[in-house]
Amino acid sequence: MPEQDPMTTGQEKGLAQASRGAVERAGGGGGAAAPVRRSLLPAPGQGFGVTFGQMFKKVTTEQYPETPKVTKPRYHGRHVLNRHPDGLEKCVGCELCAWACPADAIYVEGGDNTEDERYSPGERYGRVYQINYLRCIFCGLCIEACPTRSLTMSNDFELADDNRGDLIYTKEQLMAPLLPGMEAPPHAMRLGEDEKAYYVREPEQGSPAEPVTAERA
Repeated sequence: MPEQDPMTTGQEKGLAQASRGAVERAGGGGGAAAPVRRSLLPAPGQGFGVTFGQMFKKVTTEQYPETPKVTKPRYHGRHVLNRHPDGLEKCVGCELCAWACPADAIYVEGGDNTEDERYSPGERYGRVYQINYLRCIFCGLCIEACPTRSLTMSNDFELADDNRGDLIYTKEQLMAPLLPGMEAPPHAMRLGEDEKAYYVREPEQGSPAEPVTAERA
């Protein structure tokens, strides 16, 4: 193996490597053979063939917003903060949803419940809850992190607005509506025959406090 000349500069080495590469591409270096064309049409003709093939297909036109768009049952839309059957909030202010959010779109401040002022069955509740829909990517990681199934996602996707401030939803905008038999908190817990069965529902039983569209993703 010949010894390299220490006086050879980096520029000269680069020119030598480029010349060797040009020879290999020209076929002198035993490189890979050029791909074989399997069509008799020239390349532009093949490209226009794809275009003409699409021109004669039926066009699908959706009459939106006159005809509302029907989404899938597990569609990731606007978030909902659910309630217990007596109206108490399921959110306990643990902030796990904010920690799980990859876009840092959720802001939560927890507060302490008292016997005179109770918003949730636990020791704490979500005193401040905000979701910035300018950042939200609707990935659903927040609802997977929620330990009480308080946060779910609805099928509402019409969130466009002309004011950036209006796209930061507050707790009042995210809370599920009060259904018949519910009372707006704060109020005391209404324990049934079994406290666990009342405030912790099995998945197959469902909960009257949760909207039908608020499926867990």
